[in-house]
Amino acid sequence: MKAMILAAGLGKRLRPLTDTIPKPMLPVSGKPILQRHIEKLVGIGVKDLVINTHWLGNNIENYFGSGHQFGAEIQWSREDTLLGTGGGIANALPLLGEGSFLLINSDIWIDHPINSLIDGGIDERGDAHLVLVENPEHNQKGDFSFDRGKVISRRDSGSPVNVTYSGLSMLRPEIFKTDCLAHKVFPLRDVLLPLIQQRRVTGELYRGYWCDIGTQERYFELCSKKAC
Repeated sequence: MKAMILAAGLGKRLRPLTDTIPKPMLPVSGKPILQRHIEKLVGIGVKDLVINTHWLGNNIENYFGSGHQFGAEIQWSREDTLLGTGGGIANALPLLGEGSFLLINSDIWIDHPINSLIDGGIDERGDAHLVLVENPEHNQKGDFSFDRGKVISRRDSGSPVNVTYSGLSMLRPEIFKTDCLAHKVFPLRDVLLPLIQQRRVTGELYRGYWCDIGTQERYFELCSKKAC
């Protein structure tokens, strides 16, 4: 199985920290957060990695290289223009192969036992499986609703109980293989919503530790727990 790590973001809300250091290279417990993800994936046997880059991408690639030093095989998907979470995946499809792959945002910390995603796989009647978390203060309305293992759009659920996408999932590559998506800028959500309408997206609610490192405040909160 392959995994893709999204590492192309600008990190605007983390400035000035990210003026000279790309967000995935910010240290957590003495190592870049991206290295933490790589080591966790390699530790569960996922060594074939695809990582997209844009802002200060050379800094990231020069540090990790081929990935051999970390026990991984890294292929780089370089974006001259930032393509968004969905566009970045579509752009990397030639590197991802034909099988389902793990996807993880580089700017999150999650203690989830990722090997359980591999063991569980994607439902044969589905196209994606999302790890969801309870809504944090910065996303109180949530992203989706969740009912009996299925992810539902908020507007269709009629439920006041919503959840937030953690940035960790498993996806089938074919959901990105349409001509209308090639070389386009779009978020992952644009691909997921039609599938959610078709009840083809499953999910699980994770209640362990999770942090979205989107702002200085949240980064330093993580540092206070994990030591930066």
